[in-house]
Amino acid sequence: MSIFGAVMVPHPPIILPEIGRGQEREIQETIDAYEQAAAFAAGLQADTYIISSPHTVMYPDYFHISPGRGAAGDMAAFGAPQVRLEADYDTELVRGITVLAKERGIPAGTLGERDERLDHASLIPLYFLRKYLQGSRPRIVRIGLSGLPLSLHYKLGETVRNAADALGRRIVWIASGDLSHKLKEDGPYGLSAEGPLYDRQIMEVMGSGNFKKLLEFPEDFCRKAAECGHRSFVMMAGALDGKNVQAQALSHQDTFGVGYGVCTYRVVEPDPYVRLARLAVEEYIGNGRLLQVDYDAAAEPGASGAAEKGPAFDKPGASKEEPAAGRQGVVSAASLPEDILRRRAGAFVSLHEAGNLRGCIGTIAAVQKNLAEEIISNAVSACSLDPRFSKVRPDELPLLDISVDVLGPAEPVQSQDQLDARRYGVIVTKGARRGLLLPDLDGVDTPGQQIWIACRKAGIDPGEKGIKLERFEVVRHE
Repeated sequence: MSIFGAVMVPHPPIILPEIGRGQEREIQETIDAYEQAAAFAAGLQADTYIISSPHTVMYPDYFHISPGRGAAGDMAAFGAPQVRLEADYDTELVRGITVLAKERGIPAGTLGERDERLDHASLIPLYFLRKYLQGSRPRIVRIGLSGLPLSLHYKLGETVRNAADALGRRIVWIASGDLSHKLKEDGPYGLSAEGPLYDRQIMEVMGSGNFKKLLEFPEDFCRKAAECGHRSFVMMAGALDGKNVQAQALSHQDTFGVGYGVCTYRVVEPDPYVRLARLAVEEYIGNGRLLQVDYDAAAEPGASGAAEKGPAFDKPGASKEEPAAGRQGVVSAASLPEDILRRRAGAFVSLHEAGNLRGCIGTIAAVQKNLAEEIISNAVSACSLDPRFSKVRPDELPLLDISVDVLGPAEPVQSQDQLDARRYGVIVTKGARRGLLLPDLDGVDTPGQQIWIACRKAGIDPGEKGIKLERFEVVRHE
């Protein structure tokens, strides 16, 4: 993994006290969020920071990547020449990006530089960042936007990450960009109906990390909103494509009639239980086959424990469809946690789409030879055999949220007083009829509700006598 996080930040010169001279206090919320984002970015200890800037060299049909060994710049144009910064360029990564972009047909490179100085959309993020770098000089790659389609900005972001993968670089992306410039009648650019609407929509998208939505913004809508950073955000989103990202919106202000939004994005390792379930769903729905576990891989020379190796399908260059040394439809046992291979237990796999249940199938007790096989089997059933829903379509795969609940042993209870809807799941039994409900479900707040729903699922009248109750705990993987 090369990209460890990203930040979305604005670049108003007035935010710097040397320029604002007191006016910056009117956007103190943005300043506080900026400090938090800068500390976050520095804390990720990147080898190189990628800065996508709307104010470096921009061409209609070409992505300019700054050449040379480094650059300096100051804020003299804004009356503060004393604010001066220097940065080194990661020349090896720049070469890697340009070569890979050419192979992929993306017009990008170091040609056409018109001004070697750092632009203010790069300087302002670096101004905040350097406070937290403990005196070290940042190494960066500065990339300009273009008039090319949003999809190519996204593809270039992916290419930057792939080039960093190949070089083993640890990168953090700084997406510099203001939002709409048309938010107030008395603002410098006036008000348009699209301005506030753009800011609301972009903060919803960026605050949730639902990056694919960025590609759905109409070009005409963005133009009328007079946005600044949309292409910068799209490029960053491409670098984060396919990653498990924790998004956090820190602030949004429009004090001066221009939108300033600050968000952070932490890339986290996917839970191996959930990743296995997702892989099983993708193999079955996307490729029409059952995912297989390659147990021989665990015994290969040099193979180590799963906890040390990590998921094979997260290695640079490995695809979701080829998690075991290029063999499609196979996951290496050596890439899975030891517990998932040795333990037998019941498990439920739940699918959600846009917050709504899309399928849920599970087993109360183990029926497969290990927990890995249990998860794979139930994931396939959840996406294709839940009688309440139609089979998941291939186009739905990117929209699915998947969770895995691993069940602990069930124990009998005498009354609902021994239940806790948040902590315990419940099993109800009457004769051959049996029903189960997982714990900690939205809208299910009391043991009485749990029992009623579990009974209805089992075809048991909740008022019947002699209903046996059991409780169990789960470990939820999301």
